[in-house]
Amino acid sequence: MEKFDIIVIGSGPGGYVAAIRASQLGFNTAVVEMNELGGVCLNWGCIPTKALLKSVQAYGYAQNCNEYGFSASDVTADLDAIVSRSRSISDTMNKGIAYLFKKNKITLIQGVGTLLPGKQVQVTADDDSTAVYKADHIIIATGARAASLPFAPIDGNRIISYRQALMPYKIPKSMAIIGSGAIGSEFAFFYRALGVEVTLIEYLDRVLPIEDDDVCAQISRSFRKMGMKVMVSSQVKSVDTTGELSRLTVLTKKGEEIVEAELVLSAVGVVPNTEILGLESVGIETVKGKITVDQYYKTAAEGIYAIGDVIPTQALAHVASAEGICCVEAIAGLNPQPIDYSLIPGCTYISPEVASVGMTERAAKEKGIAYKVGKFPFTASGKATAAGERDGFTKLVVDETTDRVLGVHIVGANASEMIGGMVLACRLGATASSIMKTIFPHPTMSEAIMEAAAAVHSEAVHI
Repeated sequence: MEKFDIIVIGSGPGGYVAAIRASQLGFNTAVVEMNELGGVCLNWGCIPTKALLKSVQAYGYAQNCNEYGFSASDVTADLDAIVSRSRSISDTMNKGIAYLFKKNKITLIQGVGTLLPGKQVQVTADDDSTAVYKADHIIIATGARAASLPFAPIDGNRIISYRQALMPYKIPKSMAIIGSGAIGSEFAFFYRALGVEVTLIEYLDRVLPIEDDDVCAQISRSFRKMGMKVMVSSQVKSVDTTGELSRLTVLTKKGEEIVEAELVLSAVGVVPNTEILGLESVGIETVKGKITVDQYYKTAAEGIYAIGDVIPTQALAHVASAEGICCVEAIAGLNPQPIDYSLIPGCTYISPEVASVGMTERAAKEKGIAYKVGKFPFTASGKATAAGERDGFTKLVVDETTDRVLGVHIVGANASEMIGGMVLACRLGATASSIMKTIFPHPTMSEAIMEAAAAVHSEAVHI
């Protein structure tokens, strides 16, 4: 029986990052993967969706090129080329992980991993052959898959998940999207940009419901400006796929409404991949499919850890990567600082982009914190105006007593590239005054952060 110091089950952004860090720290490491290297993120999530979104952004520029001083005729979208580019980029990233595994001397074991007592992993290959491996430490990083509504099961044909949405064989005339989180909103933007009649349906009272209310309102306006139908405070009660068009019965504040669409995208969240791991055989229980861990990702079973979408933390690629590093460094005895989950950045790659970190204004109110708000619109930004990207704003939520920045919320072009610095600022306890006095380059979109900080001191206190 072959033995390793660490076996990681799953090669997504949690698993492959954990494995590389383990190798760097001198551990003899193996990774068990049943599908493609990189998991959902590199193959069916983060990376290919951003490729699709970049394509429609370029399409939009071409359609409106007269605004930038030149003309072009017959600008059409080539769906096959758009999808091919997206898949090619995923393939490139996949090969990059294979190279990193080779460089770091990480053993890849292809197959389905199942836990066995005694810190062992049984791997079943595609040909049903099995092999058992032993390790001092096992890290579960098997990620998650698309959730399916009980009355609208994903069939890959009429009702699809993100996997089918990434590889359409044709552009549908109409689409109903259930759920307006990051996945639902990004696909809504993508398909609407290609001319699809999109209806976006959200159970809660706002789109992108985890974001600040001002952000939600801005994106709702942007979507409607695109010609998208946005339905909030709306619950899908049933989906009938027997006709030529799917018929969704939607309960709204005004009563039931029927929405018809050629295609239905279910974007109602994800389900952790834990049921085939054999957790019960090693004494690990789950709560709603998720594994309970401590601050260093130890499970109830000695020597077994879990990170990423299989535990009750934010289901984000960068969170899984950070957890993987923290977990391995704890195994190595480096006493890493536990992750502060209140300062996890979130991004939605629509146009205008959304990026945020920390507390929303709504959360500050709920916690009874006296706060001030500073806001600066991109309509007043020279760089945004020159770039033709004037939609959106930057908003700071600041503790009124200490002047410490509690949250940063950006809607605008390149918002995702600006939020990283604000994560660091919040982590270091930056104040609105310190940001206001920081010299930002001119002209840039990022100047809006400084201007929002300056606006804090001219705003009234909110409680």
